[in-house]
Amino acid sequence: MKISVTFRNGEGENWQKVYAEERIMKLKRYLDMPAEAHIILSTEKFRNFAEINLSANGWNVNAKEEAKDMHLAVDSCIEKIEKQLKKQKEKVREHKPKSIRHVEGKHSGNQEEEEAASKIVETRKIVLKPMSLDEAVMEIEGSKTRFIMYRDSSTENISLVYRLDDGNYALIETNS
Repeated sequence: MKISVTFRNGEGENWQKVYAEERIMKLKRYLDMPAEAHIILSTEKFRNFAEINLSANGWNVNAKEEAKDMHLAVDSCIEKIEKQLKKQKEKVREHKPKSIRHVEGKHSGNQEEEEAASKIVETRKIVLKPMSLDEAVMEIEGSKTRFIMYRDSSTENISLVYRLDDGNYALIETNS
């Protein structure tokens, strides 16, 4: 990482430069590519200003802080830049390049989607009541369910009656 420190409004002390460089090296773990940091430190009466401009991998991150102590100003700037870099890293992690998406879509993406869509998420056990078709329709109307399975009392076969979207009913009969 290339670091340059500039002092405005007078000569800075060596400890300020060393402290700022040490603190900015903490950001190196968020950067993959070589980076360039420009640190501007200035003092006006009792106010200390720290400004950091960081550019790496096409990103430009800036932070400016004012504090009573130069340590606090530099630390606040570093925290701001660290938050921005974390946010950038998170965006990059969530975004996949188009080339990866196309390769996944052709090979394994469709199979994974089909497997996920065909999972059984709920199992219910029901007791088949013997009843007629009219009784089954009346029971559906009296409840919130859209279907009912029952044993037809006249044929002893298992049947399914369900409510269609238009309000009518459909019947499925088995031969068992």
